[in-house]
Amino acid sequence: MEDSKNKKEHLAVSVKDGVRIIRFNRPEKKNALDVSIMTNIVPVLNEAAADSNTVITVITGTGEYFTAGNDMNNFMSDPKDVPGVEISEEGEYDDPAKTASTSFGKIVTALIDFPKPLIAIVNGPAIGFGVTMLGLCDVVYASDSATFHTPFMTLALCPEGSSSFTFPNMMGPQNANEMLMFGRKITAKEAQRQGLVAKVYPHESLDLAWAQVYQWAKLPPGAMITAKALIRDPIRKQLHKANETECNVLIERFKSDEAIEAIINFLSRKSKL
Repeated sequence: MEDSKNKKEHLAVSVKDGVRIIRFNRPEKKNALDVSIMTNIVPVLNEAAADSNTVITVITGTGEYFTAGNDMNNFMSDPKDVPGVEISEEGEYDDPAKTASTSFGKIVTALIDFPKPLIAIVNGPAIGFGVTMLGLCDVVYASDSATFHTPFMTLALCPEGSSSFTFPNMMGPQNANEMLMFGRKITAKEAQRQGLVAKVYPHESLDLAWAQVYQWAKLPPGAMITAKALIRDPIRKQLHKANETECNVLIERFKSDEAIEAIINFLSRKSKL
């Protein structure tokens, strides 16, 4: 289904028949978002927005997972390895938590302001940002093998991806609270019933979702951009405000004793697997 593949390390991009595919391409790590992906996803989105041959953009994953979300090693690494950290000649650097949060906020901003139709095809389990970003996509299709998990409380962090705004509005406050406050994992069918997913396909029939996307790519591009703007513009300010607030809170949470202990314990358990 893909040609003209251009890899940016762990982000694979291809364009065919008006459809640009952005693929999380780190299957050996469940497509966790590492420094390479965090650094490149905004330029990749900007490229898609500017390309006249791109009518619809699809985000999906390689292998069994959609994405396991943020690679927590990003935030426990040497500050020089965190995307966007500026090191002075004296060896001084910005607060890594602030820099990482700012970098992450830019990704969310790019998703909020992406002008063309943006579709997610969730090919498997989605965790953390892999779930919250779906609230910023225009349509979400999922394999019946997909699950949706936001374990922010386990890591003593907070909601992100503007999900503090999108989830209550899409899913209702009760369902959103179960996911964002308590980390409840839901199935693809539950996600569909709650409004996070438009349609669920049997995993072996996920090609039907792709066929639908390629059919839609034949529609008038300008009309779709106009329709999206009419839908997005009334809530754009609220989305940006939620993103800004979440990023500010995330900085404080990352520096909290609760989060430091939780993340260290998480990485320790992971290293023993």
